[in-house]
Amino acid sequence: MIPATNQRPSATILFIFGGSGDLNLRKLTPALYNLSLDNYLSDQFAVVGLGRSEYTDESFRERLLEGVQSFSRRKDDLENTWTPFSKAISYLQMDAGDATAYSKLTDFVAKKEGEWGGQANVVFYLAVAPQLVPGIATNLGKLELCCDKSHVRIVVEKPFGHDLKTAQELNTLLGGLFAEEQIYRIDHYLGKETVQNILALRFANSLFEPIWNRRYVEYVQITASETVGLEGRGGYYEGSGALRDMIQNHLLQMLCMVATEAPISFDANEVRNKKVDVLNAIRRIKPEQVKDVAVRGQYGPGEKDGKTIPGYREEEGVKPDSKTETFAAVKLFVDNWRWEDVPFYLRTGKSLPAKATVINIQFKPAPNYAFPDEATENWSSNQLTIGIQPAMDIRLRFQAKRPGQTLAIDPVEMVFSYKDAYEEQEPEAYETLLLDVMTGDATLFMRADQVEAAWKVVTPILDAWESEPVDFPNYAPGSWGPDAAQQLVEKDGFQWMMK
Repeated sequence: MIPATNQRPSATILFIFGGSGDLNLRKLTPALYNLSLDNYLSDQFAVVGLGRSEYTDESFRERLLEGVQSFSRRKDDLENTWTPFSKAISYLQMDAGDATAYSKLTDFVAKKEGEWGGQANVVFYLAVAPQLVPGIATNLGKLELCCDKSHVRIVVEKPFGHDLKTAQELNTLLGGLFAEEQIYRIDHYLGKETVQNILALRFANSLFEPIWNRRYVEYVQITASETVGLEGRGGYYEGSGALRDMIQNHLLQMLCMVATEAPISFDANEVRNKKVDVLNAIRRIKPEQVKDVAVRGQYGPGEKDGKTIPGYREEEGVKPDSKTETFAAVKLFVDNWRWEDVPFYLRTGKSLPAKATVINIQFKPAPNYAFPDEATENWSSNQLTIGIQPAMDIRLRFQAKRPGQTLAIDPVEMVFSYKDAYEEQEPEAYETLLLDVMTGDATLFMRADQVEAAWKVVTPILDAWESEPVDFPNYAPGSWGPDAAQQLVEKDGFQWMMK
């Protein structure tokens, strides 16, 4: 997390495997550029792109400038700000599969530390396809400099494993090469300002904490919806699906932020301990229960906003009889003192009506027996809505008397909006996470046991879906998923808040 003071990282060398790839172009370099503008980078800072493509330092900088021009949240004064920042950028052409090539990294570190006159933090960022991670990590682990637990870190992007078994295997591999405190498993959702704000909302306000439990909360809903389809990612998505791609990591991590107990400090391991407690407390789903608590869907062809939309099975890279789900909804319970019998509904999907990530906390209704019938026609339970994206806000719905001579009650909202409350722009998620890596703060990163605990939650569903036949496609593009998703909450007497 960004420190309360303007503490800057010490001397840092950031190596980006996959430096010529899309993630660096769209996210990493724009994030580093913005950190530079905010004076969060050390004066002794170097970022090195690694890849097989042929670039000179200058041509690589020109390529990354295109990314900043297209994707940075700030690009008004690039003529004056890019050149000083870009001097820290260089490129090393190397084949990550060639173990002998890794001496280039050691040589670069030695050269920079000689120029700077002291030891540097060294970060290896693996912005590469998942199948390349084990080989790169193994070759890095052979370097003597990687034995330095205090100054060397490795960053691994999601997906972290394809299932519980492969996640455990990857954890075992990384754990045999690096100390756990050196491994930063990144989930960019945890870097989002509004996700971090959940902890502040809960534990810095006595208004909410006393009612944040099963006595007052009726249910929790977490929705992450996308309006688009695959956008050319058919090859990746076929091996993933909505449950793996979104619920296993992003949505379960948001559930942890909502359900966690108060930490005794904001020490990284203390916060992560509390999240693991939540994941371990989630009620395990028995195979025969999957059909009652989990729904999957796949969008078919149709029309949306006047345009013809191909079905998932018609997308490039997708099998014509694919069983991969593009929609998933699950009902979970956290079996502990705070949350016993409070349902948590998680939902995600592609080609839905709105692009939004929203957390809804519905409170139990207040008794209305004291009011006349005509006063309660619009009676509504209190609700707290946390907008993660694209709207970054917090909305509290409560009841109020309508102006006039009669007693009529209506629901009204109080709204806190980031863009209205603060003049400064909120940092992008990768800005926060990259700064945390450089300062050695692992609070917002996944620990090995946390990753495996999350996989254990969804594994029974994945196993059941793998063995059961499915009737796809079962929802139209632009709808809120299959009918069974509505029934998942309706049978409990509730409705999806976004519908």
